[in-house]
Amino acid sequence: MPGEIIDRPNPGPLPSNLPDHVLSLAVKLDRGQIDDQDNESLIQFRRLANYIAAAMIFLRNNVLLERDLTFDDIKPRLLGHWGTCPGLTLVYSHLNLLVSKNDLDMLFVVGPGHGAPAILATLWIEGSLERFYPQYARNKQGLHNLISKFSTPTGFPSHINSETPGAIHEGGELGYALAVSFGAIMDKPDLVVAVVVGDGEAESGPTAAAWHGYKYIDPAESGAIIPIVHVNGFKISERTIYGCMDDKELTALFSGYGYQTRIVENVDDIDAELGTSMDWALGEIRRIQSAARSGKPITKPRWPVLILRTPKGWTGPKKVHGEFVEGSFNSHQVPLAAAKSDPEELKDLQAWLSSYEAQDLLTKEGSPAETVLRIVPKHSLKKLGQRKETYDAYEPLKVPDWHKFAVKRGEQQSCMKVVGELLNQVLIDNPTSMRIFSPDELVSNKLDAVFRQTGRNFQWDQFSNARGGRVIEILSEHCCQGFLQGYTLTGRTGLFPSYESFLGIIHTMMVQYSKFTKMAQETSWRTPIGSINYLETSTWTRQEHNGFSHQNPSFIGAVLNLKPTAARVYLPPDANCFLSTMAHCLRSKNYVNLMVGSKQPQPVFLDSEEADNHCRAGGSVWKFASTDSGMTPDVVVVGIGSELTFEVVTAASILRKLAPSLRVRVINVTDLMILGLEGSHPHSLSHSDFDALFTSDKPVHINYHGYAGEIRGLLFGRPRLERVSIESYREEGSTTTPFDMMLRNRVSRWHVCEAAIRGAAAQGNERVQVDMQSTLGMVTHEMQKAGKYILEHGKDPEGTYDTPLFEG
Repeated sequence: MPGEIIDRPNPGPLPSNLPDHVLSLAVKLDRGQIDDQDNESLIQFRRLANYIAAAMIFLRNNVLLERDLTFDDIKPRLLGHWGTCPGLTLVYSHLNLLVSKNDLDMLFVVGPGHGAPAILATLWIEGSLERFYPQYARNKQGLHNLISKFSTPTGFPSHINSETPGAIHEGGELGYALAVSFGAIMDKPDLVVAVVVGDGEAESGPTAAAWHGYKYIDPAESGAIIPIVHVNGFKISERTIYGCMDDKELTALFSGYGYQTRIVENVDDIDAELGTSMDWALGEIRRIQSAARSGKPITKPRWPVLILRTPKGWTGPKKVHGEFVEGSFNSHQVPLAAAKSDPEELKDLQAWLSSYEAQDLLTKEGSPAETVLRIVPKHSLKKLGQRKETYDAYEPLKVPDWHKFAVKRGEQQSCMKVVGELLNQVLIDNPTSMRIFSPDELVSNKLDAVFRQTGRNFQWDQFSNARGGRVIEILSEHCCQGFLQGYTLTGRTGLFPSYESFLGIIHTMMVQYSKFTKMAQETSWRTPIGSINYLETSTWTRQEHNGFSHQNPSFIGAVLNLKPTAARVYLPPDANCFLSTMAHCLRSKNYVNLMVGSKQPQPVFLDSEEADNHCRAGGSVWKFASTDSGMTPDVVVVGIGSELTFEVVTAASILRKLAPSLRVRVINVTDLMILGLEGSHPHSLSHSDFDALFTSDKPVHINYHGYAGEIRGLLFGRPRLERVSIESYREEGSTTTPFDMMLRNRVSRWHVCEAAIRGAAAQGNERVQVDMQSTLGMVTHEMQKAGKYILEHGKDPEGTYDTPLFEG
């Protein structure tokens, strides 16, 4: 890959135009002392870890260099990222020492997830790999297995994932490590999370927003993070933004974020400098927490951040074929990419690996020497790879009986207002294991009942700080998602309510998370976790006032594309169904739950018992709206989504007068997954059950909240699909009225009537056939009349949202 040309390794940034006194904001520390034996152990630990990390990228045989390397010893495909590894092993070694000295409860989150060789090497040394994977025992055979199988189908992948002990963060897509770390420490007052943010990752928008995470951490009730910004200066083929910022610029940036900035950059005395800096960071954390926990919280505390400047690819080859490697982008991935075929590169690899003198750091059996292990925590549960918070920490929620919050059938109620009452009680009953993460939309989404007993946990606001609020509101969907992931993966449960149109912002974050949990379920040692729960409201159907930009149901499709073991999509049609669904989702484990519903008042069609039965089934015939309870219909009309179902039910009411000879079966589907082909999803209906519900041969018209292609994809493979018609959101919208949105997207009651009439006529109902043209003319007239009224008056016709009546 072409890269920029540099004239020296590890080039420094150009000087900024900031005044020198800005550096007075940077933290200056006297050089601390590290015990000589600890210091030697730090060095030896890193030597061994760096050797193993480098060997993992290259070697398939002769993993301990017991003879000179040959081309046959080199893997056929060289996969992995070396450049970040030396920095990660440096940090890991010092975290070991910090934990050992202070008996800390600590997790380690690695933003540069492509640095898996470094983390796997350190986990092997400390014994965490053999704890979960006996084939990677701390002996020669175990080390051979680790090195030779890395980045092959039978070994660990090239990036950190849920197969990696201690990991709570998928290491592929960059940008989320910081937010995940903040989520992990919430409600865990004794936990410290050290998080490395690479300077490439630091360029991402999610990371930029996540630096504000401490503004949502109450030190009286939650733990703390030690953020370590690893500035090695380069990405794949050019320099990083942070690498081109001098100390004044970085100090000013992080001071503005609310941090105390400590720059660690003396590579000639790196252990003393980094060790002193970590001790200082922990001391500052304890000072801030002690003040808050003694009832005298510090206003706007300045938390510690470490800026670690070390060369990219440190300790690796200096030059290859005349090009700088160490201290340049050339070390990002595989520094000696032709080692399997180029004699000069093979010789360089031999020299590089030999420089670590790894055999001197192993016993004759191949386990790490005692001097290497001196800094490693003695108690297994204190080791960074064996913290129970990362793999066995689930706390089931106490979910109250939702029937206590049920509303009377026939009323009109906002699903969100009613669900807010349930959520309020859930927060009361689970004061340290349930949180709501919302992008500043909770009141707008009519969930403000939760504020009856709690508040917003915004520590920079004098009107909400130090009050233990259970709601995190920040106008960054990425932060909400990251906080939710960290909170969930360490054993708790959260809810992410959002405007429907903007959940798509975190589409790929959700996908990365689902990949993490998929692989977690396939390990033998990770236990179940709470489901990740999305509440999607302020939907396109009632975002007519905000316009086209706020009309976007595409997140449904994002969840549908997940593995069937994870994907759950619910569109409850009324308040009681939403209560049942919410209670189920909060109790569930290992799923990605998406609940879609209305915040505006809607008719309550089902009482609490009917709603429970309906939600358990996932879909059912609504006998009250059907002809003769749905028996022997001419046509089946299906509503999926609250407003779309309202239009279907209203159409059924109209048809009783407009076409009394037309026999209609009305169905609501609340669990979208029941539509899938038999066996395609745990919830999908069998062929016989599908035919019993939808009939085997009658026309079926579906009025769907999302995009029609999603329904077509679910139904694909079902027999006789030529009888199915679908109307849905068509990307038609503006600032208009709610009913005009129905008309524009062909999902109004009149469009349902038209589909039902045509379907019944095609089915052979002669009475419908005889009157079809005049009846359809009336339908068209009603559509035009409604459209004209909306244009003239700027509102929907009176009675548009009255609860439909069924008499006779």
